[in-house]
Amino acid sequence: MRHLLPFAVLAGATGLLIGADAGTRPAAESMSFFITSVGPGDGANLGGLAGADRFCAQLAESAGVRGREWHAYLSERASAGKPAVNARDRIGAGPWYNANGVMVASNLAQLHSEESALGKENSLNEKGDQVNGRGDTPNMHDILTGSLPDGTVAVDTLDTTCNNFTSNTAGSGSAMVGHHDRQGGGMRPTSWNSAHGSRGCSQQNLVATGGNGLFYCFAR
Repeated sequence: MRHLLPFAVLAGATGLLIGADAGTRPAAESMSFFITSVGPGDGANLGGLAGADRFCAQLAESAGVRGREWHAYLSERASAGKPAVNARDRIGAGPWYNANGVMVASNLAQLHSEESALGKENSLNEKGDQVNGRGDTPNMHDILTGSLPDGTVAVDTLDTTCNNFTSNTAGSGSAMVGHHDRQGGGMRPTSWNSAHGSRGCSQQNLVATGGNGLFYCFAR
């Protein structure tokens, strides 16, 4: 038995390594994608892209993930002499893993294709919990992005970013949202990042159309 124990221990360790190679995460620190469990509570006013990035970092740190550079998946329209910003250009090259160690996409091309693993089951918040979707009470599947399906800024004659995510007032435009559960209504109901525009920019308007001011966060 003394000769068998080291082999058993080695076999167990080897199994753990195989599991890690197969895509399971060895520790919580490997999380590089999540939906915010809450929004700032000020409608689509996230403090701009910089404020949204800070919010991502704060939530990640509260979940025990440190030392990562976090960016909100949000696009910004050209304004005041500044060029437009595309959400896809802010988040690095991948791969990205959720809080349970599931790889949701290996690269930008897969992320913005039907081959990604995004959906209600895998688009978790930073705590590893599922986010309410269609059929849940309350429904919170509208996720702020300001983006088109390819991850570029949604350009229209009307505002699609709630003044670059600094506005929370009624009648101040709209924000393009995606459906994290990939179902519902709108122009593209199964799109995770570009389903339809919100009713408005206030917290009440975001809630009324099936959201709660939540957004996606990715680590570079």
